[in-house]
Amino acid sequence: MAVGLMDIKGQYAELQDRIEAAVLEVLRSGRVILGPNVKGFEEESAAYMGTVGAVGVANGTDGLTIALRALGVGHGDEVITVPFTFYATAEAIAQAGAKPVFVDILPDTLCIDPAAIKRALTPRTKAIMPVDLFGLPADADAVRAVAEAHGLPVVEDACQAWGATYNGRRAGSLGDMGVFSFFPTKNLGGYGDGGLVTSHSAVLVQRARELRFHGSKDKKTFTDIGFNSRLDEVQAAILRIELEVIDEWNARRARVAAWYDEHLPREVLRPCVPDGLTHVYHLYVMRHPQRDAIAAACKERKVDCAAYYTTPLQRQPVFAALGHKVGDFPATDAAAEQNLAIPMHPNLSEAQVQEVAAAVAAGLA
Repeated sequence: MAVGLMDIKGQYAELQDRIEAAVLEVLRSGRVILGPNVKGFEEESAAYMGTVGAVGVANGTDGLTIALRALGVGHGDEVITVPFTFYATAEAIAQAGAKPVFVDILPDTLCIDPAAIKRALTPRTKAIMPVDLFGLPADADAVRAVAEAHGLPVVEDACQAWGATYNGRRAGSLGDMGVFSFFPTKNLGGYGDGGLVTSHSAVLVQRARELRFHGSKDKKTFTDIGFNSRLDEVQAAILRIELEVIDEWNARRARVAAWYDEHLPREVLRPCVPDGLTHVYHLYVMRHPQRDAIAAACKERKVDCAAYYTTPLQRQPVFAALGHKVGDFPATDAAAEQNLAIPMHPNLSEAQVQEVAAAVAAGLA
């Protein structure tokens, strides 16, 4: 039997009656934009993360751009981030009018290397944007130390890490602003697009609210060039229901990850989880130099898998003008060549994990 990389249908089945009732209630209410479910979800999310507030937006990419704009990032500025991430991270920087400045990742966690940030600072640096990759928070304290030493804000790209923790603090609360995506494949996923901006600052929360609605406080007076970027009521209603079970779902993902750690061949490099951090395994990404052979063996045995960010951002055509050359980011290049995501979702059984592990072993034979 095939083992899928994700299981959106299975997760929906667990909540089907509640989700369908909630959606029907929204449709019957006639309130489909910025209604009570968006307000409720924003309040519940802020309480979950321990932030001052949260602002629902249309998607995670908009959320990153809005966060940068709220902090005053614009033309001529630079924002430091990583090249081993989804394109939207750097795209949002460019959308804000700034230049993405790439630094390498740590070879164990695949998150931003704080020491590399220091080397990349210039007088034009306006912000730092670490990425909580695959469900693991970046080293927030180390990043914060560099940022505070140079008077810079941190925008946490937490799009893949809802529910992860760093020394007891939730992802999304680790920077000056945090951003989430609710793309359907995420741990907390909608049934369409959606995103969220968080902050510990009431001023920044209000600024994000204005920017998401055309740069206006009252829908009549427009003081900025903003966005038409709103989380809709249907998505918010669904996300409120999922928010009640997300910790359970993440715990089940962690159980699956523990099974993988036990059953995968010892030659395979497993995800690294430093002390004090919790990984929510948006993806379970293993690494091995024989990645392509492993992927072929998995597909032959009907085990779904996928390699991520195989052309990292410094090598994407859109950023060719930045002038990076092979070898500039060795840890990024190694991760791009060796990573393979294998099936991960809350409904996997240990028998299925053993089936996946056998397929991985076949690729190493």
